[in-house]
Amino acid sequence: MESLTKNRQSTAILRALIERAFGPEEVPDSEGFAEEITEGWFNVAYRIRLRSGRRVVLKVAPPADVAVLTREVGMMRNELEAMRLVAEQTSVPVPRIEHVDLSHEVVDADLFFMEYIDADNFGFAAADGRLERDVIAAGNRELGALNRAINQVIGAHFGPLLGPGFRTWREAFSAAIEDTLRDGAAVEIDLGWEPDEIREVLAEHAGALDEVTEPRLIEVDLWAKNSMIRDGRIVAILDHERALYGDPLMEAGLTGLDLVGFDDPADFMEGFGVRVLSETQRTRRRLYSLYLALIMVVETRYRGHTDTVVYDFGRTELDRVMTALGRTRG
Repeated sequence: MESLTKNRQSTAILRALIERAFGPEEVPDSEGFAEEITEGWFNVAYRIRLRSGRRVVLKVAPPADVAVLTREVGMMRNELEAMRLVAEQTSVPVPRIEHVDLSHEVVDADLFFMEYIDADNFGFAAADGRLERDVIAAGNRELGALNRAINQVIGAHFGPLLGPGFRTWREAFSAAIEDTLRDGAAVEIDLGWEPDEIREVLAEHAGALDEVTEPRLIEVDLWAKNSMIRDGRIVAILDHERALYGDPLMEAGLTGLDLVGFDDPADFMEGFGVRVLSETQRTRRRLYSLYLALIMVVETRYRGHTDTVVYDFGRTELDRVMTALGRTRG
């Protein structure tokens, strides 16, 4: 996926980073040692073969001078904290961190090397028809169970893992909506709704957020395409940069309850341990889908998309959720 945030590096820079991380003896002496992993939307990632033949993955955050959404500032450090928490406090499989460089001495961004997982991307393999239906169903149930295990990690505050922290979930989620509205206003993007209409809808339903009293680790972005599968089992969960402390019902596996084009959540929900939502839970879930649709619209301006496909989709889904929350156009 093309994006202004992709901080691509030259072969010479990649060799310098490898030397800093693994020593001169691991610097490849031939060409073709690095292959960009193109599916991501934000960071640039490379699959790298070291001189010894061992493979690793390098992730590089956006350049320092590229504008990003408020929630994306310092996001790689948030990911590193999320991976630490998952690795230390759960049995959920995540890639091992090999080397972290936050110095900006070689590249104008945070970066880290991690373990290469020799497996298929679950979401892409399913979409390509390379997995049987029962394997897909079982994989989604396993994703739900793994996500539930991640949610058992308890934080000291609501909101981003490294702060700013909030005393209540209502405050944290309201701040996230407000940040996104400000991000949209900064680039003068047309949401199809006045920002105050979105604020009003949030205020009308914010009482449902008060049911959430314990800040739990949530991935927010745990889709099938952010997991790896081998021999019918999930062997790694990837891309933890959007994790925060909040409400498990915000997890991506539930998005299909509201938004078109997302997977049927039934198998995920079975593994997740949630089959039926109460009225207030359903309201919260719609608010989280509202937030996602809002982000999809706003981030297109920051990514520099050259077509309107994602923008149009986000606008349509934002309309859908606003309607579900009781707001129709005058």
